[in-house]
Amino acid sequence: MPEYKLPDVGEGLTEAEIVAWKVAVGDIVAINDVVVEIETAKSLVELPSPYAGVVSALLVEAGQTVEVGTPIIAIGEPAAATPQAPEAPAAPVVEARMEIDLSNPAASGGGEGESLVGRNKAERGPMRRPRRGSASPSTLAGAATQMQVQGAFSPGGAQSQAVVEVDEPAVPATAARVPAERVRALAKPPVRKLAKDLGVDLADLTPTGPHGTISRADVEAAAGAAPAQSDDRVLGPSLGDTGMPSGIGRSFLSFHDGETREPIKGVRKMMGEAMVRSAFTIPHVTEWVTVDVTRTLELVERLRAHRDFRDVRVSPLLVVARAAILAMRRTPEINSTWDDAAGEVVFKHYVNLGIAAATPRGLVVPNVKDADRLALPELAQALQALAGTAREGRTQPAEMSGGTFTITNVGPFGVDGGTPIINPGESAILCAGAAKKRPWVVTEGGEDRIEVRHVMQLSLSFDHRHIDGEKGSRFLADVAGVLEDPGLALLF
Repeated sequence: MPEYKLPDVGEGLTEAEIVAWKVAVGDIVAINDVVVEIETAKSLVELPSPYAGVVSALLVEAGQTVEVGTPIIAIGEPAAATPQAPEAPAAPVVEARMEIDLSNPAASGGGEGESLVGRNKAERGPMRRPRRGSASPSTLAGAATQMQVQGAFSPGGAQSQAVVEVDEPAVPATAARVPAERVRALAKPPVRKLAKDLGVDLADLTPTGPHGTISRADVEAAAGAAPAQSDDRVLGPSLGDTGMPSGIGRSFLSFHDGETREPIKGVRKMMGEAMVRSAFTIPHVTEWVTVDVTRTLELVERLRAHRDFRDVRVSPLLVVARAAILAMRRTPEINSTWDDAAGEVVFKHYVNLGIAAATPRGLVVPNVKDADRLALPELAQALQALAGTAREGRTQPAEMSGGTFTITNVGPFGVDGGTPIINPGESAILCAGAAKKRPWVVTEGGEDRIEVRHVMQLSLSFDHRHIDGEKGSRFLADVAGVLEDPGLALLF
């Protein structure tokens, strides 16, 4: 039976978290059907199946982190998983308390169990299964077969028989006497993960979803109404009370002292490691310049009204990006990297422009490939697509690799500027602050006057091992010059 092992979907990634299963045991999948969504140290990735057949087992639960190469799902051959059997007459009605010896197929009453082998799940309807370990050893006799009979009781007290694939301990016909809390609740993997994170026992909930399944709303309602305790963990305030950005908090645990703890994993873990490595291995130098960007904002308004930009969002970031690309022509060291192992400075003859994006999962830096070869409308479209993908958490590892220069835009937050940390593998990063109205000295015709202008602060951090102050200053001055007077772009 083929086992699908967790692949390396990025550049040397060693582990990933199983976020949500897209299939269930018994589902038929084809090659390239998406079976699972995982979170790596860089992004959320949907994995397609390399096999065709019937899902026989999910080997890893949602929410677990596993190493690359670990089997995560088993897929059997369709013929082996869905044997054909001859039609048989319907089984007679039996008493609910009747016990059936599962080791004897004839005990199913007229062979109905055999006739149901291979039927679609839609015909069976939803079925509840007991939790693992809920059956006693005596009830497990005869559970070595690949199919088993499970009681499905009608309101009138009659019992029908249904055959399901074994992925739980054998269920005796006396399961009708098992207490309700010992029957496994029906819920999708993301809902199970949410319940686990919030400390909610699914068995205590009344399902309101389709076919008797527990929905996300059921879990959230239970968490808000009566916080449950589990493993000495106490649920804290609701997500709306934490002040956290949307999308953060599904995996946090609040302890008795009111502390909120969130596991360091995925993108946040990678970001932390990369920033520490960069800060302590690259000698950073940061320079600032304040520039009048009034003309740039006027240009942005004209571009928004232009037919070539009708279907794309135009922002000052577009002009900042273009200005940085043009300024690199005069200072190519900005677009190079220090190769310590080889003892060389590697100059890049292309610009893979990275844009730092804050997402609920952490900071990601996807980049626009060959941004220097794009016309301004194409660059605008690329930046818009990059931002949209990042917000949805769908940035792929390939989109975050190979960057040569990064821009971080803190302007939308109303922040003036900062001292950004260089993205590993690069040599410089430009920070663009908010454009704010301020009194500004304007010189015209040899006379100075004070006007209210839109002013922006730019800050550049660069690797001082091979970019000296003269080169860093010239690059920053060139970017500022284009933003102050976009017409200067014709000089590059």
